[in-house]
Amino acid sequence: MADRFAPGDRVRTRIADPPHHTRLPRYARGAHGEVLGTAGHHPLADERARGLASTPRAVYHVRFRATDLFGAGDHAVVLELWEDYLEPVGEGPRR
Repeated sequence: MADRFAPGDRVRTRIADPPHHTRLPRYARGAHGEVLGTAGHHPLADERARGLASTPRAVYHVRFRATDLFGAGDHAVVLELWEDYLEPVGEGPRR
């Protein structure tokens, strides 16, 4: 299966607050960023932490402006995020 996102794509992180482990930082939920590239394909940590089988999925380097995450700062923050955490900008929010 082809990766859903390519370098330069604008994305938004999901806003869900699951009752289980997630590798999506709370401070980055609902934030807009830009895909820099892929960081490989790995099983989803959320599923693995719950003892579930997980097939590898695309993981992306996504750049966010610090002001979008923290309200201040003139730098950028790059996070490695699973494809499951991302949606293209322009789609409605996914929970």
